[in-house]
Amino acid sequence: MRHVTVRQLQIFVAAADTGSFARAAERLRVSPAAVSFQVKQVESMSGFALFERIGRTTVLSEAGRALLGYARTVLQALADADLSLTALRGATGGRVTIGLISTAKYIVPHILARFQAAHPGVAIHLRDGNRRQIAEALEKGDIELAVMGRPPDGADVAAEPFAAHPSVVVAAPEHRLVGQADVPRAELAGETFIAREEGSGTRQLLDQSFRDAGIPVRIGMTSSSNETIKQAVMAGMGVALISQHTIGLELALGLVRTLPVEGFPLMRSWFVAHRRSMPLLPAHARLRAFLLAQGQEVVDGLERRYRDRFAPG
Repeated sequence: MRHVTVRQLQIFVAAADTGSFARAAERLRVSPAAVSFQVKQVESMSGFALFERIGRTTVLSEAGRALLGYARTVLQALADADLSLTALRGATGGRVTIGLISTAKYIVPHILARFQAAHPGVAIHLRDGNRRQIAEALEKGDIELAVMGRPPDGADVAAEPFAAHPSVVVAAPEHRLVGQADVPRAELAGETFIAREEGSGTRQLLDQSFRDAGIPVRIGMTSSSNETIKQAVMAGMGVALISQHTIGLELALGLVRTLPVEGFPLMRSWFVAHRRSMPLLPAHARLRAFLLAQGQEVVDGLERRYRDRFAPG
């Protein structure tokens, strides 16, 4: 194995991640034949078949699973070394790949707009997903920073809060509980919830809050899209627990209403996270510092803007 090249390891890992030589070829912008050839070269040097065909699916063999962890370690070590050397140059520009849980896309672009006004040389690439997907991307080193509603687990992750993050129960304007005061939480036991998918931070918050209260939660529909959830609530399909930051426009226009339920809003924080073992380049560090210093101010300003622009009269 000592003669395996970095490119061959990259191709092997891509094939393992995608479960397909064709998709690995698309990711790496090479031909499927090139992927197949390089995998066979690695197999020849290792003396083991690294993949098995089960129907139309390509899966790792036992030897492939054993090699995959080492291949990732080698590639990550090279990436970390490159970052460390680049950091020594102290570039004023740079590129940041930042992962956002899907709810954060309602506030983070506004923060980034102000950041880029002050740092026009920094190019930013956004990657969104649910909490599980963003945590995995951070762990693999696919992103440098992550904005999440709950910091990922693991000792290798450093996370700091930068803004308050309330979650509220919303309903259509004509819902029976709209206009009531101090709704007991037990009233929600009879409601149908439109919920986020398993693995999202909002879904975990919903499930945990009902478990803590000792009442059942009835899920009528799930969706990975906050926009779909809002439309379902407006259509009267049920109520939803949702980040207050996702509904500023709908609240201002009267399309949805928050329910004054006992114990709500549920208060969390927005966190910016990075891997401790991955050195932050100057551009990464500047963006992280900007989120910590000005994130709350931008979020507050965004909420004021909605209120002022759509205020009656």
